[in-house]
Amino acid sequence: MRRSIVKPCPVNGGIVSVIILFALALSWGSANATDHYRNPVIPGFYPDPSICRVDSDYYLVNSTFDYFPGVPLWHSRDLVNWEQIGHCLSRKSQVDLKGTLSWGGIYAPTIRYNDGMFYMITTNTTNGGNFLVYTDNPRGEWSDPVWLEQGGIDPSLYFEDGHCYMVSNPDGGIWLCEINPKTGKTLTPSRRIWNGTGGRYPEGPHIYKKDNYYYLLISEGGTEHAHMITIARSPNIDGPYIGNPANPILTHCNQLGENSPIQGTGHADLVDAPDGSWWMVCLAFRPQTAMNHLTGRETYLAPVRWDTNAWPVVNGNGTIALDMTADLPVKPAPQKDFTTDVHFSSKQPLGYEWVYLRNPLMENYQLTSNALRLTGTSATLNSKDLPTFIGRRQQHINFETTTQLKLSEGNTGDMAGLSVFMDLFAHYDIALRRETDGKNTLVVEYWLSSIHHVAKEIPLKGSKPYLRVTGSRDHYRFSYSEDGKTFTEVGVADTRYLSSETAGGFTGIILALFCQSATGAAKPQADFYSFNYHPVN
Repeated sequence: MRRSIVKPCPVNGGIVSVIILFALALSWGSANATDHYRNPVIPGFYPDPSICRVDSDYYLVNSTFDYFPGVPLWHSRDLVNWEQIGHCLSRKSQVDLKGTLSWGGIYAPTIRYNDGMFYMITTNTTNGGNFLVYTDNPRGEWSDPVWLEQGGIDPSLYFEDGHCYMVSNPDGGIWLCEINPKTGKTLTPSRRIWNGTGGRYPEGPHIYKKDNYYYLLISEGGTEHAHMITIARSPNIDGPYIGNPANPILTHCNQLGENSPIQGTGHADLVDAPDGSWWMVCLAFRPQTAMNHLTGRETYLAPVRWDTNAWPVVNGNGTIALDMTADLPVKPAPQKDFTTDVHFSSKQPLGYEWVYLRNPLMENYQLTSNALRLTGTSATLNSKDLPTFIGRRQQHINFETTTQLKLSEGNTGDMAGLSVFMDLFAHYDIALRRETDGKNTLVVEYWLSSIHHVAKEIPLKGSKPYLRVTGSRDHYRFSYSEDGKTFTEVGVADTRYLSSETAGGFTGIILALFCQSATGAAKPQADFYSFNYHPVN
């Protein structure tokens, strides 16, 4: 926040009036704030949020990188509680993830609505470049890709008077062109319209029109601790754009935000509510151990004051908090805690929270009458290929997850279990391994780049053990049980070695069920009967 200076008035009453007005100005963000909500509104690895509104319904999308299906699609009526209603990219014809690692694949999407049609535009950085898909029913299937000519990443769309404009960031700046959204054809030459304020990686552009100005919102500084949101405006869509003198309008890379439990604030999108209020969704992360984070970049919500002909002001001072107070356009319902309690069955399809690594071989995943049956191949968790892998995001720093399984029809060395998975170079596993006598050994092992450490090997008596991972700020703890009641701890590992800062990539921890063959000569099968995920206070 810029420092305000109050000059003395010649009359004492004038001094009092100015002080009162100054105090009111400082308190604008909380004067009518009656609603409370918790950030992040979508916790866990759900980065790069983009939002649009259709009447009183809000729709939001996120990046997915090397996971399938691609681009989760959310719906809300109150901006705080979000229900996942599907994915925009649910077919291999839409998203080819062959060879994709955790810093490739599907980057920041944008969702927009125009004339009865929803559009989602994004980048497949590994296979294809910029493209869009569209639908008239967001809960149904989306079109096959419409490939686009302008390069860069983080593309966005702006519609006006029958025209569709695209912005992205080729060549280290923000570029604009007009396109045909149904064919992908470029209708005007690409034009550089803004370079940002000088921060590295100007990206994530979005255009809005308000009070006869075109506003250009972007991210700068890289999606780490120096992340920030800046904005510029112009009376003409193709510029020149003049930056806000008070940039950045959102960042925690300053004295106001340096001690916040939220860091890396950036990559934002704006939306107006039916009552005329404005709101921002953005990404940020929660450092948990030595300033490292593991839950990924998450989706946050902040109120925005945007007066006529003025610049938008985010949450009063350009920072956000875990506990927020704001006058929401609709009274929010109690926020859910994202608990998962699943007893797998063919009578109950898997929820949208479950994801696969790259494009899965679906014949290796089968819901039986009482289990999720995974069939392993020679592709392991350390492979760039297509391992048998299905999981859900870690969404809380403190949590407990448990699964029960049986490994059958396996050969010596075949494995199945539960992985705390950042990427193929960094994961901790608790699993069953088939031995030469046909019995199973419990194995706890840690994979860190070229380092492989087997922490524990325990012969098992029963064939259907329970495996558990308990997460906290500094440690993952591994335990097992033969009866589901009494658990024995068999391993403790440091969380920081799986963090984004250590392991790299752009994702977050996935708690995954897996099955793999040691030789590929036969295909082991593992039946997973249940999966429970609970936040721990």
